[in-house]
Amino acid sequence: MSSTVRPDRVPRHPPAHRHHLLAELGFTTRLVGAELHGTGAIAPVMHVPGTSHLRISILAMWADMLGGTLTMRAITPRVPVTLELDVHLYRPPPSAGRLRAIGRIAKNGRSVTAIEVDFLDERGEVFGFSGSSFMAAPDSSLTLSLPASIDRPPREPTMTRPLADRAGCQRHQPGTAVLPRTEDGLNGAGTIHGGLLALAAEEAVLSLAPGETLSSLGLRYLQPVRVGPAVATATISAGLGRVELRDSGRDDRLAVTATTRTFGTR
Repeated sequence: MSSTVRPDRVPRHPPAHRHHLLAELGFTTRLVGAELHGTGAIAPVMHVPGTSHLRISILAMWADMLGGTLTMRAITPRVPVTLELDVHLYRPPPSAGRLRAIGRIAKNGRSVTAIEVDFLDERGEVFGFSGSSFMAAPDSSLTLSLPASIDRPPREPTMTRPLADRAGCQRHQPGTAVLPRTEDGLNGAGTIHGGLLALAAEEAVLSLAPGETLSSLGLRYLQPVRVGPAVATATISAGLGRVELRDSGRDDRLAVTATTRTFGTR
């Protein structure tokens, strides 16, 4: 979904469909009544570096996919854009197995749709949840066709390199992560996908807390990263982190602000 599109700056003509690097994570969905159920298998390339736990940014990506799809079904043919998204975990994510995510519309208002997602491990136990809000892009000429079916059979991930490496996201120094704009990492409006911006925020924080994992990640999307690279800078104290993510190719415009918390006691 177009997770990083500022509502008043959506391009009129989205780029044509392309293979997306996030598709390599193997997340699939099926409609169950009013809910959208997703499933995905954990692979080592999805782990936080130095740990055996799934990245919280991947859970943010999956929550965004579910929320964007549910919103699109509610407002079709208008294009959904993400305003805010957060993920909170009761315990570190599993290291292996197949996870489930259950998304539902909490409220479908006149201008904003609120989404809730629960994350369940292979035993069916909830280990975290997400909340997000979406709205329709104000440019009514920008439309998307709803697929005849959003049901897809479960599949295994095909990514062969660690996610940050695959996305080209690099830690340049403690507290800083840089994410390039690549053709296979864009959203439908041709800007850097919001899930990858979540990855950059996570990497900036983890560069200050090696070996730890995040228990929460909250993102506020202010405007898209159109040019890039996206530069995330973080500070952390007593486990609580603050992140600013800017579009370095557009005069360092502030694109995303984020807050995080680690499971550790730093």
